[in-house]
Amino acid sequence: MNQHDEYDYQHEVEELETKSATAARLFDVRRIIGGLFVVYGILVTIAGITASDADIAKAENININLWTGLAMLLLGLLFLLWLWLRPAVPPPGAEQIREEFGRK
Repeated sequence: MNQHDEYDYQHEVEELETKSATAARLFDVRRIIGGLFVVYGILVTIAGITASDADIAKAENININLWTGLAMLLLGLLFLLWLWLRPAVPPPGAEQIREEFGRK
């Protein structure tokens, strides 16, 4: 393998590492779960705000949609806060792996 081929190979590996780290951050499960809980929390909260007296009376005078929607909204926001405070760590790169095993 000549110098030019090795450079191309190393460059390709670095590009793939960058894409992998970006995909890991983009598809973090906390983002998906948090986003879904926020969306559904908003919908259920709206359903609770617009509930009729008859609907509330069915649930023993507890506006269950309002409380459930607010809880879902809070949970979703907590997931997103967790994602913001502790972002996903990208997988180790080829350089880090080589350093761990003492290869060059």
